[in-house]
Amino acid sequence: MGVEIERKFLLAGDGWRVLVERSERMAQGYLVGAAAIAGGMAKASVRVRLADGRAWLNIKSATLGIERHEFEYPVPPDDAEQLLRELCDGVVEKVRHHVMIEGAHFEIDEFLGENTGLVVAEVELPSVDARFPRPAWLGAEVSEQARYYNVNLIDRPYAAWSVAEREGKGDTAC
Repeated sequence: MGVEIERKFLLAGDGWRVLVERSERMAQGYLVGAAAIAGGMAKASVRVRLADGRAWLNIKSATLGIERHEFEYPVPPDDAEQLLRELCDGVVEKVRHHVMIEGAHFEIDEFLGENTGLVVAEVELPSVDARFPRPAWLGAEVSEQARYYNVNLIDRPYAAWSVAEREGKGDTAC
């Protein structure tokens, strides 16, 4: 993969729900997470993800913005379960809904557990300046707000956010 170009948005309504083509429950944890990044001990997050009997490791650069280095490698699901259980400091759980609009693939993550109530839409793009549809349910862009990065939701879950933070105002460090 090498580079991921992704924009992340809050949702301004539930109109997307009728467009869902498929959904999958996911669990993911970090082998190198937010504390190592914030402490300057890592240049990337390293996560393990398990979804629908498939699993993979993901390495993503610890930079803010819509363009980041990313690499993914499949791993056996049993190994992923063990990694999540024994080597991760916490697990983020969510349901990922897949929505296609005018050729654009939106992944809408509906978080569970301590992150219940957080729902974000992501769209991957072929270039930083690529055009994409803006359905009415797509709200404020939060691509450059680190608190919305999954790696940060373990140490500081949505349940701990202020009202202003939940509305997309302000930011926390990556």
